[in-house]
Amino acid sequence: MVKPELLAPAGDPEKLKVAIAYGADAVYIGGKKFGLRAGAGNLTTEEIRDCANYAHARGVKIYVTVNIFAHNKDLEELPDYLKTLQKCQVDAVIISDPGVLAVTRDTVPGLSVHLSTQANTTNWQSARFWAQAGVERIVLARELTLEEIKEFHLKAKVDLECFVHGAMCISYSGRCLLSNYFTGRDANKGDCAQACRWRYTLVEEKRPGLYLPIIEEDRGTYILSSQDLCLIEYIPELINAGVISFKIEGRMKSVHYVAGVVKAYREAIDTFISAPEKYKLNPRWLDYISKVSNRDFTTGFLFGHPAQPAHYTTEKLYRRDYSFVGIVRGYDRQKKMTVVEQRNRFFAGDEVEIFFPHGDSVTLVVPTMYDEEGNEVYAAPHPQQILYLPVAELPPYTMLRKPV
Repeated sequence: MVKPELLAPAGDPEKLKVAIAYGADAVYIGGKKFGLRAGAGNLTTEEIRDCANYAHARGVKIYVTVNIFAHNKDLEELPDYLKTLQKCQVDAVIISDPGVLAVTRDTVPGLSVHLSTQANTTNWQSARFWAQAGVERIVLARELTLEEIKEFHLKAKVDLECFVHGAMCISYSGRCLLSNYFTGRDANKGDCAQACRWRYTLVEEKRPGLYLPIIEEDRGTYILSSQDLCLIEYIPELINAGVISFKIEGRMKSVHYVAGVVKAYREAIDTFISAPEKYKLNPRWLDYISKVSNRDFTTGFLFGHPAQPAHYTTEKLYRRDYSFVGIVRGYDRQKKMTVVEQRNRFFAGDEVEIFFPHGDSVTLVVPTMYDEEGNEVYAAPHPQQILYLPVAELPPYTMLRKPV
């Protein structure tokens, strides 16, 4: 049995460090160009180099998205960019476009290439084709069933990566045209306006101007907005199907999201690998996931065509039952206090959950707090304010959160 890689999103250097702290085996990032997340933090060349060094020093791999569908003008700067990535010693690039693959193979033949889910590889013959063209790993289309994944593994003879958690596009394998049509922002060039999350009504052709709402709840309807993918209950089935990398979506999500989801899947994978015959789902993992912002969950296409409710949320668009209020930055040994960076408002006397990178969470009543000048404060109202808490030393990147 091959222990699968846990691949986490890293929209910026902080998220990369959090993903690694909470157990990721590999992270994927985007540069300032050629990636499909223009709204993510994205990294400069210097940041990519620094992040690669940070990851490699901890035994973690780093992949860079170069997965736009390129136009002619995009190809002009691509060779130099690829050479820069190779100098930064990234472990692989993730591409979608055959032209980008050709440039990559010609320019940096020693750099590993993974094929993005945006290439919508839905059959094993296509996987063989891409492998013969120089692709080392296929990020499977999200429209595949478990049985189809098994057949890929048996016939394609190429490494398989599968999305297991995160947002789903209503468009086919994420290749959306709505954003470009409505706003001029090309989702296939990294600038998605998330038009599928907007509210829509129907207009009958002979009644122009008469907008007919589809009533589902008091905030409207979301007929184009999919539920979030969550496959943590099916870790054994995916491993046995031959998937060697489990991918979490979310380069634009918060560090709190990255921490909770990565920790859940880390524990699930390790538990199964250590004792497959004794494995069962631990409710604690679902607790980790449910305490970060999410939509209702779906298994997507894993067991066939999803039921209708999987395509839209019937309640509020996002659930957020816990507020992420702070992240541990270190410990001041002279003051004997834990240093916390505020992320949302909280007060002395609040009961907060301490969510560690490893081990069980604990609750703590915040006794009091001090600002950087040593003044006692009773509230943390300023974004990213540095605070000192007179509590025992906590590991870096530990999260503080409280019920909403």
